[in-house]
Amino acid sequence: TLCTFISTLSQRRDLVGPTHLQTILCCSAGRELPPICNDVRHKQRFSIDTLPPEVKAPFPSDPIIPLRTKTTKEFQDDMERAVLLCDWREVREFYLTTFDSFIEINAAFKREANGSFNTIEDSGVNAKFVNAVYDALLNTPQDIQKSVLKGIINSLLREWKGPRTKDDLRAYFILVQNPQYSSTSTYVIYAHLLRQIAALSEADHHFLVHWLKNTQVQCSWWIPSATKVLSLFNAANSVSSPPIMPFTDFYNITLEHIDFMEEYRTWQNYGNSNRFSFCQFPFILSTVVKKAIIQKDSEQQMISQARQSLVSKVSRRQRVDMNLLFLNIKVRRAQLLSDSLDELTRKRCDLKKKLRVTFVGEAGLDMGGLTKEWFLLLVRQIFHTDYGEMLNLMGLAVYNSIALDIHFPLYCYRKLLTPPTVPCDQNALVGMANATLDDLQQIMPELAHGLAELLSYEGNVEEDFYLTFQVLQEEMGVVKSYNLKPGGDKIPVTKQNRKEYVQLYVDFLLNKSIYKQFAAFYHGFHSVCASDALMLLRPEEVEMLVCGSPELDMSALQRAAQYEGYSKTDATVRCFWDVVLLFPLELQKKLLHFATGSDRVPVGGMADLNFKISKIDVPTDWLPISHTCFNQICLPPYRNRKELKHKLTIAISNAEGFGLE
Repeated sequence: TLCTFISTLSQRRDLVGPTHLQTILCCSAGRELPPICNDVRHKQRFSIDTLPPEVKAPFPSDPIIPLRTKTTKEFQDDMERAVLLCDWREVREFYLTTFDSFIEINAAFKREANGSFNTIEDSGVNAKFVNAVYDALLNTPQDIQKSVLKGIINSLLREWKGPRTKDDLRAYFILVQNPQYSSTSTYVIYAHLLRQIAALSEADHHFLVHWLKNTQVQCSWWIPSATKVLSLFNAANSVSSPPIMPFTDFYNITLEHIDFMEEYRTWQNYGNSNRFSFCQFPFILSTVVKKAIIQKDSEQQMISQARQSLVSKVSRRQRVDMNLLFLNIKVRRAQLLSDSLDELTRKRCDLKKKLRVTFVGEAGLDMGGLTKEWFLLLVRQIFHTDYGEMLNLMGLAVYNSIALDIHFPLYCYRKLLTPPTVPCDQNALVGMANATLDDLQQIMPELAHGLAELLSYEGNVEEDFYLTFQVLQEEMGVVKSYNLKPGGDKIPVTKQNRKEYVQLYVDFLLNKSIYKQFAAFYHGFHSVCASDALMLLRPEEVEMLVCGSPELDMSALQRAAQYEGYSKTDATVRCFWDVVLLFPLELQKKLLHFATGSDRVPVGGMADLNFKISKIDVPTDWLPISHTCFNQICLPPYRNRKELKHKLTIAISNAEGFGLE
C-alpha cells in the first residue's frame, strides 16, 4: 500500500520528515494519508530467501500483454479535441490505463505487443509515441498528471520483487523519460525508480544503458533531478532492498558537491563490481560533465608525463630544463603546416604533455591563447591543401580542450568509438561500426538514394538492374572489382537477396574499403586522447568535444560577461553590446576569435568562456586590445557607438598574431 511505501522510505528520521513525505505523495494518491507510526519503522523485514520452501510461491510465467491499438496520430487527435472541447475524459482514461502497471506500459508503447525485442540495439519501444505522450502530459489538467504519478507509484511497488523480464526493462526505460521528475514534489518517486534501476543485474544494466544511449530523447532535467533526489536519500541505507549495491555510495552526494573525478576513479578502479558510480550510467551525465572528466583526466596524464621526464633527468644527474615538462611546438606563420608536421613528428614521445605553442619572431607567451590560434590556423590550412588529415590532430585538440572548426559525418565519430579504447590485441579490428543506409546518406547521398530505390523497386530486380554481389571502385585512376561475398561475381542480386546486397555494399564502402586509412586515423586519435572516459561518450558528444557547440549566442555571452574598470551600465559597455548584437554572424565569429583565440564555442556554451571586458586608460584613437589567454577584451572609453564600431571592426578583422598586420 501507499502507507507501506512511505513507511519503508522513512526508516530514518534524518532522511526526510514523514509529514513532508506525506505531503509529496498524497497529491499523487488524491487523498489524505494516515500518519506513520513510529513502531512501523522498527519492524523486522524478512527476505523471501529466509522463508521455508513450503511458503514460497513459484514465480508466475510471463503475462500476456493486452493489445492496445492507439496510434500517435489518434492520441494527438484526442488531445486536440480535449483542448478544443474542454472534455478530457478520453485522454484521462488513456493516461490512467497506460501508467497503471508495467504490463499496460508495454501494451501502449511496445511496437508489437508480444514481440521479444531482446537485443541491445532495439528496445522495441515506439519512441515517437512515447515522446508525443510525454510532450502532452505537462499540458494536461493537474488531476491527470497526479493520476500518472499515482500509477507509477503503484507500478514500482508491484514490481519490487522477482526477476526482471525485458518488458520490465522496457517499462523502466519509458518511465525514466517522464518529464514530471523535474518537479521537486516528485523526487521521492524518481528516487525509487532510480533505486530499482540501480538494483538490476549487470546484464539488465547492459540492455538499459544501450537503449538509453541509442534513444533520440534528450532529457535535460536528468542531471538536476537525479542528483537533487539523491540528497533526499543520503541516509536511506537501511531501507529494505535487494543487496545488489551499497546505496550509501549512491545517495550520499548532492548536485552542489558531486566530485565527478572521484566518481570516475571509482568506476576505473572497481569496473563492473558492486561499487556504485555515476559513470556506470553515462546517460545521466551531461556532455559538460563528461568534458570536465576528460579534461581532468588529461591534466592528470600531462602531470604524470611531466613527472616521468623530470625524474628521468634527475636520476641521470642531468641539468633540468623546464621546457621538458611541455610539448613545445615552435612554428613560423609562413610555414605553419610544414613546421607543425615536423615538430609533431620529432616530438611524438611528448604528445601526452601539456601543449605550448610559440610563433617564431613574436613575443607572445602561450597561456592558452596561442594554442587555440595555432589549432585554428592549422585546421584552415589542412583542409585547404592536399596534405589530407593530420592523424592525431583531433586527439591532440580534445586532449588539450580545444574545439576545432572541422565537419565530419556523425558516422566518423561512431567509428572512432568502435571500440572507445584501443584493444590490447594489436590484430583486433578497429573502427568497424555497424553501417546503415542512413549513414551512407550523410556521405554519399546520391548513391544512398539509388540503393533505397533498389530496395523499394517493384519490378524484376534481377533482369532490370542486372547486378551481382561484385562492385567496382576507382583507386588512383584504376578501376578495381571487389566481391562483397565469396563468389559474389556469380551471384545475381534479386528481390529476395537485395537487402543483403545493400547491407554488404554499405559496409564495404564505409568500413572495409577504407579500413587501412581509418585505422591509422583511429590510432592517431587514440594515441593522444587515450582515456577510459571516452567510454562515457556518445558519437554526438565526441563531435561536440572536437567541434564545440554550434550555437553562437551573443546574448548569452552578454549575460555571462564580467567587467573590470567598467560596469554593465556604462555607456561604452552599452555601445559595445549594441554593436556586437547587430553584427552579422561572420563578424561575431571574428570577435570571438579576437577575444579568445578561437571562433568556436565550448561545450558548456558562452558562459564557459569567462569572457571579460576591461577598461584601458588610453586615448580613444587606440584600437581595442585582447588577451586571448584570458578571454579578455580591453576597450578604451569610446565616446559613441559609431566610433566604437569603427575601431572594433578594424581590430577584429586584423586579429592574427601580436600587433596589427
